Amino acid sequence: MTKKVRLEDIALEAGVSIATVSRALSDNPAVSDKTKRRIWDIARRQGYNIRSLPGGGASAATTLSVIVPKPQGRDGWMLDPFFQELLGGIGEAARSLQCDYIVSHADPQNFDDLSRLLDSSRASGIIFLGQSFLHERLNRLVGHPMKFIVWGGELPGQEYASVGSDNPRGGEMAAAHLARLGRTKIAFFGDTNAPEINQRYQGFRRALERFGLTPDPDLVFPAHFEIESAANSMHSLISRGKDFDAVVCASDLIAIGVIRALHQQGRTVPGDVSVVGYDDIQLARYIDPPLTTVGQDLTLAGRLMVMKLLNASGPDDMRSERLPTELIQRDSCGASTLVDLGGS
Repeated sequence: MTKKVRLEDIALEAGVSIATVSRALSDNPAVSDKTKRRIWDIARRQGYNIRSLPGGGASAATTLSVIVPKPQGRDGWMLDPFFQELLGGIGEAARSLQCDYIVSHADPQNFDDLSRLLDSSRASGIIFLGQSFLHERLNRLVGHPMKFIVWGGELPGQEYASVGSDNPRGGEMAAAHLARLGRTKIAFFGDTNAPEINQRYQGFRRALERFGLTPDPDLVFPAHFEIESAANSMHSLISRGKDFDAVVCASDLIAIGVIRALHQQGRTVPGDVSVVGYDDIQLARYIDPPLTTVGQDLTLAGRLMVMKLLNASGPDDMRSERLPTELIQRDSCGASTLVDLGGS
């Protein structure tokens, strides 16, 4: 079986970042012609399908469909700033590669829904924003003639292609940063039953253990991706009288709710409690205090998903990509030095 080539493989040989490879293969003017030619040569030699290069772009009839499965009991999913920014990244990539995209109203909840959706779609490919409870069902669709790719971290036993961030490392960076600041009673806010959030939580635990801190199950709260849910969880934690001095949040919206509740309870951030979010949505820069967070490159993620669908010769001609995360420091932790975990 021929090995599928990832952008990571091309980046490694070229000695550049995945983002630079992605820009070069989409003929972005931000990359010099010399670098583009070198990356194109490496891509061809490694066997990467480069039909989206100049002269081989998408046809005017090419349309991609974007589907956002709604977790049960979760409304307003499309209003989430994170998904709006991810959709923006997909839209910019589609425009630059001369194809259209539509955001579908479909809300698949089981395998039959997914199967009918792929059978009836007239799109050239489908992007699912999040796998969540559909993970096993998406696995069963591998081999379907309709090409699809998923935004989300790689999960155990995954057979479909996905583009996602390094969630375990992101969670580890957040907790390690707080531990280096001398915080010792660190809470985690996020629904650890969700696969990607659990990956962040496992990285969180790994960092605590590395710094000689014992994870406290009483400081783990299943807040959902909503400001109100997170605020209520923080009010509940404070009412229990449990001592804590920092919080790692599984999303920026959760972090905003946490900070709001802390202020309402008369606690200062970062004086009494340091807070770290996850995603780096634009709103994170403008709350009070500006939020320290784990950044995901949503523009790059959108470009990769679009390129993989356009470049794939068939549904099995794609490999998953894991994108690096970055700790972006602002004022909610009270420190200004970047955390580098090195090879740990």
